[in-house]
Amino acid sequence: MKSQEDKQNVTEFLIQGLIDIPELQPPIFFLFLLSYIIILLGNMTIFVLILSNSRLHTPMYFFLMNLSLTDIGNTSNILPKILNILLTQHKTISFVGCIAQMYVFMSLTITDALILTAMAYDRYVAICHPLHYFIFMSLRHTLILAFVSWTIGFLDPAGHATLISNLSFCDSHLIDHIFCDITPLLKISCSDNFKVEMLTFIEGALFAVLAFLLTFLSYAFIVTSVLKIKSSEGRRKTFSTCISHLTCVTVFYGTLISLYMRPSSDYSPKHDKFFALLYIVLIPILNPVIYTLKNQEIKNTLRKLVNKMT
Repeated sequence: MKSQEDKQNVTEFLIQGLIDIPELQPPIFFLFLLSYIIILLGNMTIFVLILSNSRLHTPMYFFLMNLSLTDIGNTSNILPKILNILLTQHKTISFVGCIAQMYVFMSLTITDALILTAMAYDRYVAICHPLHYFIFMSLRHTLILAFVSWTIGFLDPAGHATLISNLSFCDSHLIDHIFCDITPLLKISCSDNFKVEMLTFIEGALFAVLAFLLTFLSYAFIVTSVLKIKSSEGRRKTFSTCISHLTCVTVFYGTLISLYMRPSSDYSPKHDKFFALLYIVLIPILNPVIYTLKNQEIKNTLRKLVNKMT
């Protein structure tokens, strides 16, 4: 193991990136550039539509605006660097930049999970306690839920960032991934990673699993309430208000479980790169599409906005 002084001389890493075949890099670059533009336009459109229509100034749409912000933030944290690597083959990233990228990714991912949990709670109150909805989901309560989600999201990964920034990276400086993430960084560290892995396990149990369980319980109560509705049309209309959110939750947790819920010994760069791309690119594209296609109010607002512009 190298000395503390050697560790401090680590000023940058190399990111392996997606592919080393020169002929494939230009089309992949334009594909990801197009995806990035679609993500920005789609999520910004959702944001503008909700702001422009007072009928959409409800807790559910407020949380959707927050979801759009996390999608824009997470994609902008990672995709520009991927595009730069594809375009210039400049694969270096500074030590500080790498830790910052990892921290922002973790922060926005945790915030994402908590915002989705708040949206599930909103649907639970709306369907199971409709008479008390404006009490439980008042403006004050809605703002508190959003504030807590963002605060926990940005405070929680601080421990990881501190511990990882103090590890030794004397074996290799090549990160076999498309961005700076915890597992690839631990793989090239020659320090004892026990503290980081224990912190990841504890916080994963506290926040990720808890957020998933709260979301699951919300939908368990929702399904129970919907099944009590006598008419099939009533059941369909009531549950249809949850379809968009439930679809986003399924894609979100399905991707994260595939990416992180396995022993570190089973780490596979190809596997992680694939599911990381799904999370970074596919989910931010799908979220605006899902909420637009499944929501008549948003479609009507979009139609009115397009008519005004033309």
